[in-house]
Amino acid sequence: MLVVLDMSNFIHLLVTSQEISKLAVSLSTNALKFYAPATGQYLGECTGHTGSIHEIAFSAPSSPQVICSCSADGTIRAWDTRSFKQISLLNAGPSHEMFTFSFGGTSGNLLAAGSNSKVLLWDWRSSKQVACLEESHMDDVTQVRFAPNQQSKLISAAVDGLMCVFDTDGDINEDDHLLTVMNVETSVSKVGFYGNTYQKLWCLTHIETLSTWDWNDGTRELNIENARSLASDKWNLDHLDYFVDCHYSLPDDRLWAIGGTSEGTLGYFPVKNDPAGAIDWAEAVLEGGHTGVIRTICPGGSSLQSLGQNKGIFGWTGGEDGRLCCWRSDDAVATKKSWISSTLVSRMDKKMKIRHQPY
Repeated sequence: MLVVLDMSNFIHLLVTSQEISKLAVSLSTNALKFYAPATGQYLGECTGHTGSIHEIAFSAPSSPQVICSCSADGTIRAWDTRSFKQISLLNAGPSHEMFTFSFGGTSGNLLAAGSNSKVLLWDWRSSKQVACLEESHMDDVTQVRFAPNQQSKLISAAVDGLMCVFDTDGDINEDDHLLTVMNVETSVSKVGFYGNTYQKLWCLTHIETLSTWDWNDGTRELNIENARSLASDKWNLDHLDYFVDCHYSLPDDRLWAIGGTSEGTLGYFPVKNDPAGAIDWAEAVLEGGHTGVIRTICPGGSSLQSLGQNKGIFGWTGGEDGRLCCWRSDDAVATKKSWISSTLVSRMDKKMKIRHQPY
C-alpha cells in the first residue's frame, strides 16, 4: 500500500501507540499527522504550533488517546487523537524554546521540560509551575527524562555536556535536590534508560559519540568516541555517517545503537559492556526505503525478536526525504506487504530489506 506525503516536508519524529493503534508523525511544517500503523491509512492531523516541534509522546498519564508535543514556539500542547483538537496548552512564551518534556514524579503529577538552559516543572493537573531550575545548566537543555523505576528521579542533559540527576520529591530546588552531575564533555543529543532496573543510561552526542553510565552513582562505564568507525567495521556496507537512536530490550537485557548512512540505510548494532568490543556486528539492516538521512525510528516491539510480532511489523522510519517507511519482518517482506509513503512512486520497485548479520 502506498501513502503519499509532500516530499518537501521533512519527517522529524515518529511515535506509536499500540493501545489505540495510531502512528504519529511530526513534520517540518510544524503539523502532526496520524496514520494506521499496519496499513499507512491517513487518519487526520493536528495543527497549531508556530515553531519546529522538538518532541512528541503518547505519555499523558491515564490518557491513551492524548498525544503531547513541545515546540520552538515556547509551548507544550496536548491533543485528543480522536477529534484531532488541542485540549490543553502550557505557554512559557516565545523566548522560551521548548526542546523536551517528560511526565513523572512520585505521584505522577509532574511535567518536566527543557527550555533554553532551564529545567521547568509543572503540576500538570493544575498547570501550576512548581520549579524553575536555572543554575545547573549553562546551555540548551536537550533532554529531560524521569527514571522508569524511580519516578521521583529526573535526568536532564544539555548542550553544555552535563547530565544532571534531580530528586523531585518535596519543594524542589537546586541546592537540596541536585543529586549527581555527570560530565559527558561534549553536547548531548539523546539519552535513554536501560538495564534490568533501568539503572543505566545511554548517551548519544552531537558529534556522534556514545557513552554509557550508571546514573545512580554517576560513573561512566563506556566512552566510545569512535563509535561511527567501530560500527562501520561491523557491516559490509558504506561508512556509517550518524546515529539516530538507541533501543533497549528489557526481556533480552540488550542495547542497540541504531545508525545510518546519508543514502538512507540503517543498521542495528549491539552495544556490549566491553571496552575492547563495545559495538558488535549489525543484527538488522534496513535498506531500500529511504533516499536520504533518516531522522527518526519507531520500533514495532520491545525486543529484536518481538519487533516482527506487531502484525509482522519490525518498525517505522522517517527522514529528510519525506518518506515514511514501514518495515516488516522477513516473512512479511516475502509477501511484499511493506508500505512506504512517497511521491516518488517510480522508486517503489526498490524493495525494502531486513537482513540479519553477521555475514
